[in-house]
Amino acid sequence: MQKNLKLKKYGNEPFKLALIHGGPGAAGYMMGIGKILSKKIGIIEPFQTETSIDKLVLELRRSIENYCKIPVILLGHSWGAWLSMIFAAQFPKYVEKLILVSTGPFEKKYMNTTQHIRFSRLSPKDKTVIFMLQEEILRSSNPDSVFLKIGKILSKTDTFSAISTENEIGEIDYNIFKNVWAEANNLRLKGELIEYIKKIKCPVSAIHGSYDPHPAIGVKDPLSKYLNDFQFYELEKCGHYPWNEKFAVDEFFEILGKEIP
Repeated sequence: MQKNLKLKKYGNEPFKLALIHGGPGAAGYMMGIGKILSKKIGIIEPFQTETSIDKLVLELRRSIENYCKIPVILLGHSWGAWLSMIFAAQFPKYVEKLILVSTGPFEKKYMNTTQHIRFSRLSPKDKTVIFMLQEEILRSSNPDSVFLKIGKILSKTDTFSAISTENEIGEIDYNIFKNVWAEANNLRLKGELIEYIKKIKCPVSAIHGSYDPHPAIGVKDPLSKYLNDFQFYELEKCGHYPWNEKFAVDEFFEILGKEIP
């Protein structure tokens, strides 16, 4: 029996834009985008509740079929950008355009760069706490709460100048993160993310902050190489969450205004 679909809605029907959240396992935090863009387009933010990529792809398909006017625009953030790309490669008729925000690098040669940048930005105290929490989460009876603590510390490394220090937090699920991220990272290690990129037929735009610990070159280079219709925007003084960046938020929404008809 299929699970009931969980999602947020912004604006009015027809829903033509889907916000695909990151994490994995951090559903519902894209409200800041949804509230602004819903003034011009109907939006859903489907929650990812499955623990494998194949099931997440099918869950997203159900959400689009049940709530959206097809084809849709997928706006994916972080891990959600990867999921959006995988979905568009498998179901091209469902997707009008991809907008990839703060994407992780697609190739294994960049995979350690993000962690190196993050740890270089942490204080000695925060580094110690992170190591303790990484050990604690393995034996905790409430790993979701530990996962949340880790995320709050790492958010310091991901932001240049935050508008709000209170992150929008939806539903945290460490079990989803643990299972899906292991599978997703394996796709990168084996070069399979690049194979998905090669199958994408719709226009793709990527927006990336210059301060994002995920290296922009690891996003721009492969997408430029393999896509026929691709635009890349780099935002200065901007980290991993452009809609919460003091110096980049206006330009971020200006770009989205151009990219979303």
